[in-house]
Amino acid sequence: MDIALVIIGFILCLVGIVGSFLPVLPGPMTSWIGLLILHFTKVIPQNWTFLGVTLGIAVFVWILDYIVPAWGTKRFGGTKYGMIGSSVGLILGLLFLGPFGIIIGPFAGAFIGELIKDSNDASKALKAAFGSFLGFLAGTFVKFIVSIAFVILYVNKVWEYWGELF
Repeated sequence: MDIALVIIGFILCLVGIVGSFLPVLPGPMTSWIGLLILHFTKVIPQNWTFLGVTLGIAVFVWILDYIVPAWGTKRFGGTKYGMIGSSVGLILGLLFLGPFGIIIGPFAGAFIGELIKDSNDASKALKAAFGSFLGFLAGTFVKFIVSIAFVILYVNKVWEYWGELF
C-alpha cells in the first residue's frame, strides 16, 4: 500500500507542475496533496509542522495567483476583459501552439479581450494586455517555483526513507 501511495503522491506532484501553467488546475495545491499523501504511508512519519508550513505556502500562492494578474492588468490600465482574455488565450494557445502558446496565448487573449471592451483604443488595449501578460507570467512563475520545490521536498523525503519503503 505504501508504494501505491508514493506513486500516487508523485503523480499529483507532477500534475501540480502542469497545473502551474493551466489556470484550470491549482498547481501548488495539487503538489501539496501529493506531499500529504506521502505522509499517509506507514514508513514516513507525519510531520504536521512540515505539512502546515507547506499548506500555508500553497494557499498563499493560490491567493496571490488571483491578485498578481489583476494587479498587473490594473497597473497598466486594463479591465476584467483583459484578465479573462489572458486565461482563455492561455488555454487556446496551449491547445493550438503547444509550449509556445504559453507566451503568445495570454498576451493575444488579453489584447483581444481589451479590444472587445473598447475597440476604439488599440494602444490602450496593447498596454493593458502587456500588464495582464506580465501579471500572468509573474503568477505562473511563482506557482511553478513552488510546485518544483514541493517535488524536490517530495523526492528528498522518499529518498530519506527509500530503504524502508522498498
